[in-house]
Amino acid sequence: MSVVRPQKPSRTVSAIINLGYCRRFPDEVAEQLAALPPEDAWQALQDIAIPESCPVWMQLPTDAAEAILGYADAAYLGELFTQLDAVYAASVLRRANEVLRERIIARLAPAVAQDLERLMSFPEQSAGSLMDPRTVTLRGDMSAREALERLRRNKPRFTHHLFVVDRDRRLHGMVEIEALALAEPDEPVDAVLRPVRIMVTALEHRDELLEKLERYGISDVPVTDLEGRLIGVIHHDQLFGAVQEESSGDIQAMFGASRDERALSSVGFAVRKRLPWLQINLFTAFLAAAVVGLFENTIAQYTALAVLLPVVAGQSGNSGAQALAVTMRGLALREIGIRHLFRVASKEVSTGLVNGTLIALTTALGVFVWSDSAGLALVIALAMVLSMAAAGLAGATIPIALTAVGQDPAQSSSIILTTITDVVGFMSFLGIATLLMSFL
Repeated sequence: MSVVRPQKPSRTVSAIINLGYCRRFPDEVAEQLAALPPEDAWQALQDIAIPESCPVWMQLPTDAAEAILGYADAAYLGELFTQLDAVYAASVLRRANEVLRERIIARLAPAVAQDLERLMSFPEQSAGSLMDPRTVTLRGDMSAREALERLRRNKPRFTHHLFVVDRDRRLHGMVEIEALALAEPDEPVDAVLRPVRIMVTALEHRDELLEKLERYGISDVPVTDLEGRLIGVIHHDQLFGAVQEESSGDIQAMFGASRDERALSSVGFAVRKRLPWLQINLFTAFLAAAVVGLFENTIAQYTALAVLLPVVAGQSGNSGAQALAVTMRGLALREIGIRHLFRVASKEVSTGLVNGTLIALTTALGVFVWSDSAGLALVIALAMVLSMAAAGLAGATIPIALTAVGQDPAQSSSIILTTITDVVGFMSFLGIATLLMSFL
């Protein structure tokens, strides 16, 4: 049997509150309060007990609630936010200005304040950390005139769309500001409503968000909680600004500089951030030098080998850096994942073998002309092919392996790669030279 809701009475806000209609028709009371100047709305709300007014507060759009709360005293704020639904309270606090937020939190019990602060915080690279919580929402049954009046009153910036929510604040659709402005004044918002093409939860990683933004080509992305309630909007400029900052941080991290360091940072800060990685790099350099030391006798007999060592190491290093850059980009854009390790590694090894063979032919010709030694030309050609194939393998596997164990691939991939390419380059060149010593 269907339940017939009683006819909504047509009364003033004060009359509805005084007659106890807050519990029966909180959405109607909230709608009328949102249309009033904030000071008048507060005068109407403060005359009713907080437990009775909570259902009305829960139906208020967060922008209207924030404006009305600016007129409330500290004692009222503390009691209200203790009794409100925690998720709604956190959404209001998130968009409130710093002064109002501090006034409210200061009046809360420590346990309540801790819960709300936890709900307001999001991981650094999540959608929630990028969103603008100060978004203006509409109801589908509002007229275009009422919607435009709310828009003028709040004056949102950097947006081309407004999002429509139902009476439980769940995302219902979106409207373009232009369509709203061209609609008939009494036409309901639902008449110009469009479906939301994408939405994200607050905990979604921003790399996944960037992929969606590029795929759908939209400028504003709504952010919801796990219940589907709108809690903020991510604007195009915010997202790409964050991605640009992250990319520049990756570049610094790849070369052992801190993500936090800036061009005008102090000398002391720069030293503290760079010195540990320089020490690690020094250790890897000694490791490569130790490999060269193993073939000291071979180098002593054929000094030309020492001259050609940087050629092999340099080419393998460049080849590995190319593979590393392509793999890092694929990981950042979510084009590849851990499951693609074998496929990516096979491609980079094959590329290294082909490029190594072609480079080896050029190198062998140059070494033969320089040294007049076919044996030396053969040694460096074989070493070039092996070292460049190994460099491709290392450049592909290092960042994926670091990702698999939960480490930032940008932070140490370059140093690990340099160590591997130097060691493999020296070992292959000097090892082959030792084996073919009779032909030198």
